[in-house]
Amino acid sequence: MTEFSAFDTTIIVAMVIGYILFTSWLTVRLRSRTMDQFMTASRALPASVVGVLLMSEFVGAKSTVGTAQEAFTSGFAASWSVIGASIGFLLFGLFFVKKLYGSGEYTISAAIAQKYGRGTMLTVSLIMIYALLLVNVGNYISGAAAIATVLKINLPVAMCIIAVVSTFYYVFGGLKGVAYVTVLHSAIKLIGVALILGVALYATGGIAPMAATLPAKYFTWDGSIGGSTIVAWTVGTTGAIFSTQFIMQAISSAHNASEARRSTLYAAALCLPLGIALGLIGVAAKFLHPSLNSLYALPVFLQGMHPLLAGLVTTALVASVFVSVSTVALAIASLIMRDFYEPRFHPTPEQEFRVTRIISLIIAFVPLIFVFFVPQILALSFFTRALRLSIGIVAVIGFYLPLFRSGRGATLGLLGAAVLTSVWYVLGNPYGIDNMYVAAVTPIMVMLVDHALSGSKHAAVAS
Repeated sequence: MTEFSAFDTTIIVAMVIGYILFTSWLTVRLRSRTMDQFMTASRALPASVVGVLLMSEFVGAKSTVGTAQEAFTSGFAASWSVIGASIGFLLFGLFFVKKLYGSGEYTISAAIAQKYGRGTMLTVSLIMIYALLLVNVGNYISGAAAIATVLKINLPVAMCIIAVVSTFYYVFGGLKGVAYVTVLHSAIKLIGVALILGVALYATGGIAPMAATLPAKYFTWDGSIGGSTIVAWTVGTTGAIFSTQFIMQAISSAHNASEARRSTLYAAALCLPLGIALGLIGVAAKFLHPSLNSLYALPVFLQGMHPLLAGLVTTALVASVFVSVSTVALAIASLIMRDFYEPRFHPTPEQEFRVTRIISLIIAFVPLIFVFFVPQILALSFFTRALRLSIGIVAVIGFYLPLFRSGRGATLGLLGAAVLTSVWYVLGNPYGIDNMYVAAVTPIMVMLVDHALSGSKHAAVAS
């Protein structure tokens, strides 16, 4: 594997810095000037832009680097981690997006509050904040791995760069600014992934040599991951799509419910080829560099590129990182402001706008405390999706099964799911049961028990 010279590295660094400066200028030009623009872009975004926002939430830095990392270890089947998002967006568009848009809210917790009450809303908000903070931990790790490889800096420095630049984007841009800058980021990311795939397949001589040399598991539908885990991934991703705060926020920025639904189709179409490409990149890295640290399965291909191409790909990875961190942090800020600050302090629009930016600054740096404790990016990614899956299940029950619409049952189910799923993840999924299933079953069981107990109590009172 060749190394970049000092001159090559200078070229790449200059390209990245130039891109950051340009997009920072663009963010200032497109910045949000009101709370309405900051939170929902004044509900004025076209479906195509919203579709890109949706895709960027689930195929960001964490999924980009993490899918290649998992494919390096487990085979092409790791592509399901992204293909599942394509399936999830189709189902979301068909069955749920219009109901959420029709709630008139821009936070998932406030939409759920219409069905279960304020207590459940606060529980949803706290679990979502917890999950999204962990999402950004993964984003920081994966993004730093990609940036540090080429820029020859250590991971802590790379993470600090990510924190500072991403914070600037969303603190000044809000959803309005982030949306249009994300379109540019995503275009660069798609080009970058395509270039990496091209370089990887050229270096391997295509797919046939890899299939002939690597163990058979690398080109089976389930690899060494297993069908049960793949199903869990797909279910978890779908549930997360149904409940993730930024997804709610993004569809709320569309002109109307029909435009919001159309945006999910764009997101599904973008996720499918990305999943296939990332799976092939990870397998190619295993074929060419079998002893490599799996975390570098994707960025390793930058080392053999021409400096200009490497600069473009590095810029693509950097863009992916900034998109992921910015959208997640914006979602956390929205939850804190809508569910906790506004009801408590009743601020003027000017006060709310100012406090939102202050809180946003704090949110950006909290994940840095935890980044050194999470070695497997994709495992963390799906754990956070499991937490959000439980919220999605409660939301679907609230909108489609009003008979089970008990605020107590929903709140207890969510709390139980959050605790049990976290314990199951920390214990390493005992008995081969993925924590995704724990997250799915727990709220359903608790709500069924609560409904049964309520029914028994009412029957006793009636008698």
